[in-house]
Order: sequence, then structure tokens, then C-alpha cells
Amino acid sequence: MARHILPWAAAAFIGASTALAGPATAVPVLQTACAASEYENVDGACVQRPEQSATVPDGATARCKDGTYSFSQHRRGTCSGHGGVAEWL
Repeated sequence: MARHILPWAAAAFIGASTALAGPATAVPVLQTACAASEYENVDGACVQRPEQSATVPDGATARCKDGTYSFSQHRRGTCSGHGGVAEWL
């Protein structure tokens, strides 16, 4: 008989603890209106996509191994899909 009560008691406890946890907190909404020449970074900011250039473009933060320049605001993920970072600017 105890085997049949235990699963029911566990379900009741989980339900009660969920109800006492309160309302879920809102997740921040990231910006999604970036131009075609931009991407949305982890902060929700629109950042210019890597570009080819004969000279270092204003605002570039790194030169990628494929020769493009990145405007990334964070080191993690910079030049991903472009062979990695060749040089930080």
C-alpha cells in the first residue's frame, strides 16, 4: 500500500512547491530590427557584419583570417565563420 501512496505524495509535493514559487520572471526581449548589414549580438545590440576592405574600417575590432574585418563588441565568437581572429585591433 505504501508503494501506491508515495508517488501520489511526491506529485502533491511538487505541485505545491511549484505553486509557492510565485510567478515566472520575464526574460529580457532582445532587439530584432537589425539591418541586413548587421547582426544582433548577445546584448541585443545591432553590430555591423564583418566586411572586406583594403584598409581598416572605422570601428573594426579585429581582422579575421579570411581577410574580413569584424566589428564585434565581445571577443567570444569574433570571426566565427571567418576562420577565427588573425589580429585584434
